[in-house]
Amino acid sequence: MNDGNAKENVMALAMHTELVRIQCGPALVEGMLEVPPDPVGIVLFAHGSGSSRFSPRNNYVAAALRQSHIGTLLMDLLTQAEDDDQHVRFDIALLTQRLGAAVDWLQQSPGVSSLPLGLFGASTGAAAALEVAASRPDDIAAVVSRGGRPDLAGEAVLKKVLSPTLLIVGSLDVAVIDLNQVAFAALGCEKRIEFIPDAGHLFEEPGKLAKVASLASGWFIRHMHPPEEEAPTGHMKKHAPTSEKRAG
Repeated sequence: MNDGNAKENVMALAMHTELVRIQCGPALVEGMLEVPPDPVGIVLFAHGSGSSRFSPRNNYVAAALRQSHIGTLLMDLLTQAEDDDQHVRFDIALLTQRLGAAVDWLQQSPGVSSLPLGLFGASTGAAAALEVAASRPDDIAAVVSRGGRPDLAGEAVLKKVLSPTLLIVGSLDVAVIDLNQVAFAALGCEKRIEFIPDAGHLFEEPGKLAKVASLASGWFIRHMHPPEEEAPTGHMKKHAPTSEKRAG
């Protein structure tokens, strides 16, 4: 039995946890890969400015996804030195490049390469996630943004996104609400926007992050399962663009 098959068998029996290092040009960034038994897909997290793979909010959501049999990869999109530079934190092109490198790594990694792939973006990471989705429509099954800045991807990019996209915003996060509504209007894919009542930018209020995790899990599960008439090849059947907008 080769190493790839052995790794797949281990993942089918128990949680697989691995610290990974991904070469992104001259930079080497780290991530934590965790895959539950019998995964239905995997979600790559794009952290926002000033955050990392240790983000307690993203780790909370990731744990909920794994409870739903979705693997997760939380990675640092920036090195420590880069993250200390305020200008680099908002370099969407760089964040997109790093996120794309992580997508490449997942697609070449035994045990997870065949799984449907979703992107979860927070803050500036949401813009990077949407840019990757726009440039790789066949690779990304779904996108979720939490308190994100999808507007930073730009209208031209947003119009090219085909992956079903869910925007989650706290009802108290007034400035970000307006920016998400602008981005939502530009998206031509299957889309949904949720406003979580009495939640701020970080969803620190009791029960609010749990709501984020529930919405994200439902969205990814819905779009990672291929229609019954299709064989589960790891590629989602494209849906006709629709517009769905709800208040939480």
